[in-house]
Amino acid sequence: MTGSRIEQWNERYRAGEQVFNDPAPLVVEFTKGLAPGAVLDLACGPGRNALYLGGQGWFVSAVDGSQVAIDLLLASARERGLAIDANVADLEAGGVGLPVESFNLVLSCYYLQRSLIPLMQATLRPGGLLILIAHLADADQAHGTFTRAYPGELRALFHGWRILHYREGEPSESGHRHAVAELVAQKPAGKQ
Repeated sequence: MTGSRIEQWNERYRAGEQVFNDPAPLVVEFTKGLAPGAVLDLACGPGRNALYLGGQGWFVSAVDGSQVAIDLLLASARERGLAIDANVADLEAGGVGLPVESFNLVLSCYYLQRSLIPLMQATLRPGGLLILIAHLADADQAHGTFTRAYPGELRALFHGWRILHYREGEPSESGHRHAVAELVAQKPAGKQ
């Protein structure tokens, strides 16, 4: 995120905006039967999904551009007795370097940055799951926007992966006003 956008998010988090207590329902649905492993939560915000998964025994690495969000996440983790590796990184500036095939699960909920897709794909272990939720562009924006996907885009980005869930339409949780695309995909064995 550029500096001004990061500061806008810092202000929103300071004001208590976009601070949700419950994890995204899609995260709960697709992780409830999984054995805990290593998870990467990109653009984690104050950490609702990271905290939930940490409480389920996952080894959580969380990244966000907002220092305020990371501070909120770490404070909540301490209160709950959870060890979460949380770091501030400007995702838009490419400030994230992660080892290949190091995570069983990768999340990016309500944040779309197309340049991160290859990183998400590479850091996921074969057979691992990716959960991606992005806002959809308006009908008059056929090619999407900088932060919003166009219809069918997420599915196309993961061609060759096993698609476990794909939905476009109204958001399934309150607090989001724009239509969303939801994708849960499994990385094929032997694919980087």
